[in-house]
Amino acid sequence: MNIQPIYDLIADDMQSVNAMIQQQLRSDVILINQLGHYIINSGGKRLRPIVVLLSARAFDYLGSEHIDIAAIIEFIHTATLLHDDVVDSSQLRRGQKTANNIWGSEASVLVGDFLYSRAFEMMVNVNSMRVMEILAHTTNTIAEGEVMQLLNCHDPDTSEERYLNVIRSKTAKLFEAATQLGAVLCCRPTAEEEAMAAYGMHLGTAFQLTDDVLDYSASSKDLGKNIGDDLAEGKPTLPLIYAIRNGTTSQAKIIRDAIESGGLDNLSDVIKTIESTGAAAYTAEIARCEADKAIQKIRNIPASPYQEALLNLAKFAVYRTY
Repeated sequence: MNIQPIYDLIADDMQSVNAMIQQQLRSDVILINQLGHYIINSGGKRLRPIVVLLSARAFDYLGSEHIDIAAIIEFIHTATLLHDDVVDSSQLRRGQKTANNIWGSEASVLVGDFLYSRAFEMMVNVNSMRVMEILAHTTNTIAEGEVMQLLNCHDPDTSEERYLNVIRSKTAKLFEAATQLGAVLCCRPTAEEEAMAAYGMHLGTAFQLTDDVLDYSASSKDLGKNIGDDLAEGKPTLPLIYAIRNGTTSQAKIIRDAIESGGLDNLSDVIKTIESTGAAAYTAEIARCEADKAIQKIRNIPASPYQEALLNLAKFAVYRTY
């Protein structure tokens, strides 16, 4: 599915967001400039700031604070990436070396902290207690999700419910905040604000579940990271959880051993098990259900090119190949 028409629709706003990001990245500390610009400019899809812009424009927002909030959301996201890559000892992201691979873990963690603190400085400038409340709660929930994921690592008994709780906290929560804040800026009624928040939560969940499928089916070039990275880190994602639950005793043992030990020694056997048990198809179907829920949540907001773009973004979340 081609996402370019969505980028084209908000091209001017995204140009302003990118300019804001570059401006706010400036620091007297050279390493912050180097590392910050490297990770920000490393080719991400910018989906989270995109949904801020689309949700604000869907309600005819005419101010400029959606630009600030989109940049804030991207800074928070980038900070989590820097910290994630250190925790996971990741070597590749978006097809490039991770920042911790180049500058070391200490620098990556500290620049991640800089991005978090700069994001909160920018929140203060927006001068909205409601915006501060949502983003403060969001960053706290993301941190909880990171810790929950850490507790699940190397645990083959992780349930589907536990795993979904992790991704709703760790990944989907920032999408939820991004779409909700567009409605908040426009002072929309509570029902519309809640609908936008729910859209973001379902969108983010669908996005992560699709990533889980791609982790065992896409090429590393398309995916932008090494295939099986989650398995190498001992993360029990939904395809693995389903394969344990529905495979034969021997198939379940293959997956359980792989989660407990980490590493990719038996990656080919794991992929075969995922395919033969229908685990990838099951996960993809759950992702499609989440995308459908996202679509239904915003059916009643005013029809516009921006609402249509949000609907199409939900479809892109599950039909993409990267």
